Amino acid sequence: QVQLVESGGGLVQAGGSLRLSCAASGRIFSLNVMGWYRQAPGKERELVATITSGGSTKYADSVKGRFTISRDNAKNTVYLQMNSLKPEDTAVYYCNAEYTHYTGSSYKIWGQGTQVTVSP
Repeated sequence: QVQLVESGGGLVQAGGSLRLSCAASGRIFSLNVMGWYRQAPGKERELVATITSGGSTKYADSVKGRFTISRDNAKNTVYLQMNSLKPEDTAVYYCNAEYTHYTGSSYKIWGQGTQVTVSP
């Protein structure tokens, strides 16, 4: 069974930094696009950043210049470095991954989510 395990959330003051990690485990032939999404109370889940296996990245306009997504393909892990955090960044952050199973089928999976709270 393939799963994503996230870590690194917490409470931080505005202007501070946090680093989220998400490790994939299980029978994975290849990890393709990995990304981070977030969902604030009363709002829909939104894209934060994605990264391909080749390292191409995409960011939401609201986080450009403050957040950096990276990955370690050898560890099947994606990271999100969040700097200059703002109260509006408060949300549950979810890791997402597209992977190819050894059978050749492709799937998308989600992590369990990690809470990020930014105080004013």
